[in-house]
Amino acid sequence: MWRRGLVLAALAVLLALVLALHASIPNRVGNLGSLSETFLPWFGLLIPVLLVLALVRKSATALIALILPLAVWLNLFVGLLPDRTGGGGDLTVATHNVNADNPDPAGTARDVAASGADLVALEELTESAVPVYEKALASTYKYRVVRGTVGLWSKYPLSGVKPVDIELGWTRAVRAVVSAPDGRAAVYVAHLPSVRVKLHSGFTASQRDRSADALGRAISHDSEHRVVLLGDLNGTMNDRSLNGVTSQMRSTQGAAGSGFGFSWPASFPMARIDQIMVKGVQPVSSWTLPRTPSDHLPIAARLDLASSD
Repeated sequence: MWRRGLVLAALAVLLALVLALHASIPNRVGNLGSLSETFLPWFGLLIPVLLVLALVRKSATALIALILPLAVWLNLFVGLLPDRTGGGGDLTVATHNVNADNPDPAGTARDVAASGADLVALEELTESAVPVYEKALASTYKYRVVRGTVGLWSKYPLSGVKPVDIELGWTRAVRAVVSAPDGRAAVYVAHLPSVRVKLHSGFTASQRDRSADALGRAISHDSEHRVVLLGDLNGTMNDRSLNGVTSQMRSTQGAAGSGFGFSWPASFPMARIDQIMVKGVQPVSSWTLPRTPSDHLPIAARLDLASSD
Protein backbone atom coordinates (compact mmCIF):
# COMPACT_ATOMS: atom_id res chain seq x y z
CA MET A 1 0.00 0.00 0.00
CA TRP A 2 2.82 2.39 0.86
CA ARG A 3 5.03 1.50 -2.09
CA ARG A 4 2.27 1.76 -4.68
CA GLY A 5 1.53 5.03 -6.45
CA LEU A 6 4.87 6.74 -5.90
CA VAL A 7 4.58 8.40 -9.30
CA LEU A 8 1.12 9.68 -8.38
CA ALA A 9 2.49 11.00 -5.09
CA ALA A 10 5.28 12.80 -6.98
CA LEU A 11 2.71 14.34 -9.34
CA ALA A 12 0.68 15.54 -6.34
CA VAL A 13 3.74 17.19 -4.84
CA LEU A 14 4.59 18.77 -8.21
CA LEU A 15 1.04 20.13 -8.49
CA ALA A 16 1.32 21.62 -5.00
CA LEU A 17 4.60 23.28 -5.96
CA VAL A 18 3.10 24.75 -9.16
CA LEU A 19 0.19 26.20 -7.19
CA ALA A 20 2.28 27.50 -4.31
CA LEU A 21 5.18 28.83 -6.39
CA HIS A 22 3.33 29.98 -9.52
CA ALA A 23 4.93 33.41 -9.21
CA SER A 24 8.32 31.74 -9.63
CA ILE A 25 7.47 30.06 -12.94
CA PRO A 26 9.61 32.05 -15.38
CA ASN A 27 8.15 34.13 -18.17
CA ARG A 28 11.34 34.03 -20.17
CA VAL A 29 10.18 31.03 -22.18
CA GLY A 30 6.83 31.61 -23.89
CA ASN A 31 5.44 33.65 -20.97
CA LEU A 32 4.74 30.32 -19.29
CA GLY A 33 4.29 31.98 -15.89
CA SER A 34 1.55 34.33 -17.07
CA LEU A 35 -0.14 31.52 -18.99
CA SER A 36 -0.30 29.29 -15.93
CA GLU A 37 -1.55 32.17 -13.77
CA THR A 38 -4.34 32.94 -16.25
CA PHE A 39 -5.91 29.54 -15.66
CA LEU A 40 -4.55 28.90 -12.17
CA PRO A 41 -7.88 27.98 -10.50
CA TRP A 42 -8.40 25.20 -13.04
CA PHE A 43 -5.32 23.37 -11.79
CA GLY A 44 -7.57 22.26 -8.96
CA LEU A 45 -9.34 19.89 -11.35
CA LEU A 46 -6.22 17.73 -11.32
CA ILE A 47 -6.77 16.95 -7.64
CA PRO A 48 -9.89 14.76 -8.07
CA VAL A 49 -8.23 13.08 -11.08
CA LEU A 50 -5.23 12.15 -8.96
CA LEU A 51 -7.58 11.12 -6.15
CA VAL A 52 -9.39 8.62 -8.38
CA LEU A 53 -6.10 7.22 -9.64
CA ALA A 54 -4.80 6.90 -6.09
CA LEU A 55 -7.92 5.00 -5.06
CA VAL A 56 -7.63 2.71 -8.05
CA ARG A 57 -3.98 2.03 -7.16
CA LYS A 58 -4.92 1.68 -3.48
CA SER A 59 -1.98 3.92 -2.66
CA ALA A 60 -1.90 5.41 0.81
CA THR A 61 1.21 7.38 -0.13
CA ALA A 62 -0.54 9.11 -3.03
CA LEU A 63 -3.62 9.81 -0.92
CA ILE A 64 -1.55 11.47 1.77
CA ALA A 65 0.44 13.45 -0.81
CA LEU A 66 -2.80 14.84 -2.24
CA ILE A 67 -3.32 16.77 0.98
CA LEU A 68 -0.59 19.16 -0.17
CA PRO A 69 -2.16 20.47 -3.43
CA LEU A 70 -5.61 20.50 -1.83
CA ALA A 71 -4.37 22.65 1.05
CA VAL A 72 -2.57 25.06 -1.30
CA TRP A 73 -5.55 25.38 -3.67
CA LEU A 74 -7.90 26.08 -0.77
CA ASN A 75 -5.50 28.65 0.64
CA LEU A 76 -5.42 30.45 -2.72
CA PHE A 77 -9.07 30.29 -3.71
CA VAL A 78 -11.37 29.25 -0.87
CA GLY A 79 -11.97 32.93 -0.09
CA LEU A 80 -13.60 33.35 -3.50
CA LEU A 81 -16.14 30.58 -3.02
CA PRO A 82 -18.57 32.13 -0.48
CA ASP A 83 -21.05 34.82 -1.46
CA ARG A 84 -19.42 38.14 -0.50
CA THR A 85 -22.08 40.42 -1.95
CA GLY A 86 -23.66 43.04 0.27
CA GLY A 87 -26.40 45.62 0.14
CA GLY A 88 -26.35 49.35 -0.27
CA GLY A 89 -24.03 51.31 -2.50
CA ASP A 90 -24.78 54.39 -4.58
CA LEU A 91 -23.22 53.77 -8.01
CA THR A 92 -23.73 50.80 -10.32
CA VAL A 93 -21.21 50.27 -13.11
CA ALA A 94 -21.05 47.77 -15.96
CA THR A 95 -18.53 46.90 -18.64
CA HIS A 96 -18.72 44.76 -21.75
CA ASN A 97 -16.46 43.84 -24.63
CA VAL A 98 -19.23 43.86 -27.23
CA ASN A 99 -17.15 42.16 -29.97
CA ALA A 100 -16.44 44.01 -33.21
CA ASP A 101 -18.47 41.40 -35.13
CA ASN A 102 -21.54 41.66 -32.88
CA PRO A 103 -24.60 41.03 -35.09
CA ASP A 104 -27.00 42.86 -32.74
CA PRO A 105 -25.37 45.96 -31.23
CA ALA A 106 -28.71 47.58 -30.38
CA GLY A 107 -29.92 44.51 -28.50
CA THR A 108 -26.58 44.18 -26.74
CA ALA A 109 -26.73 47.80 -25.59
CA ARG A 110 -30.27 47.35 -24.26
CA ASP A 111 -29.28 44.15 -22.43
CA VAL A 112 -26.39 45.83 -20.63
CA ALA A 113 -28.48 48.90 -19.80
CA ALA A 114 -31.13 46.60 -18.31
CA SER A 115 -28.68 45.94 -15.47
CA GLY A 116 -29.62 49.35 -14.12
CA ALA A 117 -26.03 50.56 -14.39
CA ASP A 118 -25.37 54.27 -13.89
CA LEU A 119 -22.18 53.92 -15.94
CA VAL A 120 -21.74 51.61 -18.93
CA ALA A 121 -18.35 51.02 -20.50
CA LEU A 122 -18.14 49.32 -23.90
CA GLU A 123 -15.03 48.01 -25.61
CA GLU A 124 -14.24 46.84 -29.14
CA LEU A 125 -16.51 49.42 -30.73
CA THR A 126 -16.39 49.79 -34.49
CA GLU A 127 -16.93 53.04 -36.34
CA SER A 128 -20.06 51.72 -38.03
CA ALA A 129 -21.58 50.37 -34.82
CA VAL A 130 -21.03 53.44 -32.61
CA PRO A 131 -24.14 55.29 -33.89
CA VAL A 132 -26.22 52.19 -33.17
CA TYR A 133 -24.99 51.98 -29.58
CA GLU A 134 -25.48 55.72 -29.12
CA LYS A 135 -29.07 55.55 -30.34
CA ALA A 136 -29.90 52.52 -28.20
CA LEU A 137 -28.46 54.10 -25.03
CA ALA A 138 -29.50 57.73 -25.60
CA SER A 139 -32.76 57.55 -23.67
CA THR A 140 -31.07 56.19 -20.52
CA TYR A 141 -27.69 57.87 -20.57
CA LYS A 142 -27.53 61.61 -21.08
CA TYR A 143 -23.74 61.82 -21.12
CA ARG A 144 -21.28 59.85 -23.19
CA VAL A 145 -17.75 59.84 -24.51
CA VAL A 146 -16.33 57.65 -27.26
CA ARG A 147 -12.64 57.60 -28.08
CA GLY A 148 -11.27 55.13 -30.58
CA THR A 149 -12.72 51.69 -29.85
CA VAL A 150 -13.90 52.37 -26.26
CA GLY A 151 -16.79 54.36 -24.88
CA LEU A 152 -18.41 55.40 -21.61
CA TRP A 153 -22.12 56.18 -21.15
CA SER A 154 -23.24 57.89 -17.96
CA LYS A 155 -26.38 59.08 -16.21
CA TYR A 156 -24.27 61.74 -14.51
CA PRO A 157 -22.09 64.55 -15.91
CA LEU A 158 -18.66 63.72 -17.26
CA SER A 159 -15.67 66.06 -17.26
CA GLY A 160 -11.92 65.91 -17.66
CA VAL A 161 -12.27 63.62 -20.67
CA LYS A 162 -9.02 62.58 -22.30
CA PRO A 163 -7.60 59.59 -24.15
CA VAL A 164 -5.08 57.49 -22.25
CA ASP A 165 -1.88 56.54 -24.03
CA ILE A 166 -1.30 52.81 -23.55
CA GLU A 167 1.45 52.72 -26.18
CA LEU A 168 -0.51 51.24 -29.07
CA GLY A 169 -0.51 54.07 -31.56
CA TRP A 170 -4.31 54.29 -31.54
CA THR A 171 -6.86 54.90 -28.80
CA ARG A 172 -8.08 51.97 -26.72
CA ALA A 173 -8.36 53.71 -23.37
CA VAL A 174 -10.11 56.83 -22.12
CA ARG A 175 -10.42 58.65 -18.81
CA ALA A 176 -13.27 60.83 -17.52
CA VAL A 177 -14.43 62.17 -14.17
CA VAL A 178 -18.01 61.30 -13.26
CA SER A 179 -19.84 63.62 -10.88
CA ALA A 180 -22.36 61.35 -9.16
CA PRO A 181 -24.75 62.53 -6.41
CA ASP A 182 -22.65 60.88 -3.69
CA GLY A 183 -19.24 61.86 -4.96
CA ARG A 184 -16.94 62.07 -7.93
CA ALA A 185 -14.45 59.57 -9.29
CA ALA A 186 -12.04 59.20 -12.17
CA VAL A 187 -13.28 56.44 -14.46
CA TYR A 188 -10.97 54.64 -16.87
CA VAL A 189 -12.23 52.49 -19.72
CA ALA A 190 -9.54 50.31 -21.26
CA HIS A 191 -9.13 47.48 -23.71
CA LEU A 192 -5.65 46.02 -23.49
CA PRO A 193 -4.18 44.16 -26.48
CA SER A 194 -5.25 40.58 -27.07
CA VAL A 195 -3.07 37.61 -26.20
CA ARG A 196 -2.62 34.37 -28.10
CA VAL A 197 -1.24 30.92 -27.36
CA LYS A 198 0.98 29.73 -30.23
CA LEU A 199 3.00 26.53 -30.47
CA HIS A 200 6.15 28.24 -31.77
CA SER A 201 6.14 31.26 -29.45
CA GLY A 202 4.00 30.32 -26.46
CA PHE A 203 1.83 32.93 -24.72
CA THR A 204 2.23 36.10 -26.83
CA ALA A 205 1.48 38.89 -24.38
CA SER A 206 4.35 41.37 -24.68
CA GLN A 207 2.27 44.21 -26.14
CA ARG A 208 -0.45 43.67 -23.53
CA ASP A 209 2.16 43.79 -20.78
CA ARG A 210 3.57 47.11 -22.03
CA SER A 211 0.06 48.56 -22.28
CA ALA A 212 -0.75 47.37 -18.75
CA ASP A 213 2.35 49.13 -17.42
CA ALA A 214 1.37 52.35 -19.23
CA LEU A 215 -2.18 52.15 -17.89
CA GLY A 216 -0.86 51.56 -14.39
CA ARG A 217 1.32 54.65 -14.61
CA ALA A 218 -1.60 56.79 -15.76
CA ILE A 219 -3.77 55.58 -12.87
CA SER A 220 -1.01 56.09 -10.30
CA HIS A 221 -0.63 59.73 -11.38
CA ASP A 222 -4.35 60.52 -11.36
CA SER A 223 -5.24 63.48 -9.16
CA GLU A 224 -8.59 62.00 -8.08
CA HIS A 225 -8.46 59.89 -4.94
CA ARG A 226 -11.34 57.72 -6.15
CA VAL A 227 -10.56 55.73 -9.30
CA VAL A 228 -12.64 53.11 -11.12
CA LEU A 229 -11.26 50.96 -13.95
CA LEU A 230 -13.66 49.26 -16.36
CA GLY A 231 -12.64 47.13 -19.29
CA ASP A 232 -11.20 44.11 -20.97
CA LEU A 233 -7.66 43.70 -19.65
CA ASN A 234 -7.04 40.38 -21.39
CA GLY A 235 -5.59 39.10 -18.14
CA THR A 236 -6.60 37.92 -14.69
CA MET A 237 -5.82 39.29 -11.26
CA ASN A 238 -3.34 36.43 -10.79
CA ASP A 239 -1.28 37.38 -13.84
CA ARG A 240 1.94 39.02 -12.61
CA SER A 241 2.28 40.95 -15.86
CA LEU A 242 -0.66 43.14 -14.83
CA ASN A 243 1.02 44.15 -11.57
CA GLY A 244 1.29 47.74 -12.77
CA VAL A 245 -2.49 47.91 -12.40
CA THR A 246 -3.38 45.20 -9.89
CA SER A 247 -0.82 46.29 -7.31
CA GLN A 248 -2.67 49.56 -6.74
CA MET A 249 -6.29 48.50 -7.31
CA ARG A 250 -8.56 45.72 -6.16
CA SER A 251 -11.07 43.64 -8.03
CA THR A 252 -14.73 44.12 -7.14
CA GLN A 253 -15.24 40.40 -7.78
CA GLY A 254 -12.60 39.43 -5.27
CA ALA A 255 -13.90 41.87 -2.68
CA ALA A 256 -17.66 41.66 -3.12
CA GLY A 257 -18.55 38.95 -5.62
CA SER A 258 -19.68 35.35 -5.51
CA GLY A 259 -17.41 32.70 -6.96
CA PHE A 260 -14.79 33.35 -9.60
CA GLY A 261 -16.94 35.47 -11.92
CA PHE A 262 -15.36 34.11 -15.09
CA SER A 263 -16.24 36.23 -18.14
CA TRP A 264 -14.51 34.61 -21.13
CA PRO A 265 -15.27 32.84 -23.37
CA ALA A 266 -19.00 33.41 -23.04
CA SER A 267 -19.85 29.92 -24.30
CA PHE A 268 -17.86 28.30 -21.46
CA PRO A 269 -16.26 30.92 -19.19
CA MET A 270 -12.78 29.88 -18.05
CA ALA A 271 -11.12 33.13 -16.98
CA ARG A 272 -12.05 36.57 -15.69
CA ILE A 273 -10.23 38.80 -18.15
CA ASP A 274 -12.91 41.52 -18.02
CA GLN A 275 -12.41 43.58 -14.91
CA ILE A 276 -14.00 46.17 -12.67
CA MET A 277 -11.32 47.47 -10.34
CA VAL A 278 -11.31 50.27 -7.81
CA LYS A 279 -8.96 52.45 -5.79
CA GLY A 280 -10.26 54.57 -2.92
CA VAL A 281 -13.77 53.18 -3.48
CA GLN A 282 -15.69 50.58 -1.49
CA PRO A 283 -17.17 47.76 -3.61
CA VAL A 284 -20.48 46.40 -2.33
CA SER A 285 -21.39 43.70 -4.85
CA SER A 286 -20.15 42.27 -8.14
CA TRP A 287 -21.76 39.92 -10.65
CA THR A 288 -21.82 38.74 -14.27
CA LEU A 289 -24.70 39.67 -16.55
CA PRO A 290 -26.58 37.41 -18.98
CA ARG A 291 -24.87 36.45 -22.20
CA THR A 292 -25.16 38.67 -25.29
CA PRO A 293 -24.05 37.89 -28.88
CA SER A 294 -20.50 38.80 -27.82
CA ASP A 295 -17.81 36.24 -26.96
CA HIS A 296 -17.44 37.95 -23.56
CA LEU A 297 -19.92 38.11 -20.70
CA PRO A 298 -20.78 41.60 -19.44
CA ILE A 299 -20.01 42.23 -15.79
CA ALA A 300 -21.36 44.73 -13.27
CA ALA A 301 -20.64 46.00 -9.77
CA ARG A 302 -22.25 48.18 -7.13
CA LEU A 303 -19.98 50.72 -5.48
CA ASP A 304 -20.27 52.91 -2.39
CA LEU A 305 -18.81 56.34 -3.08
CA ALA A 306 -20.26 58.02 0.00
CA SER A 307 -18.36 55.81 2.45
CA SER A 308 -15.11 56.39 0.56
CA ASP A 309 -14.73 60.01 1.62
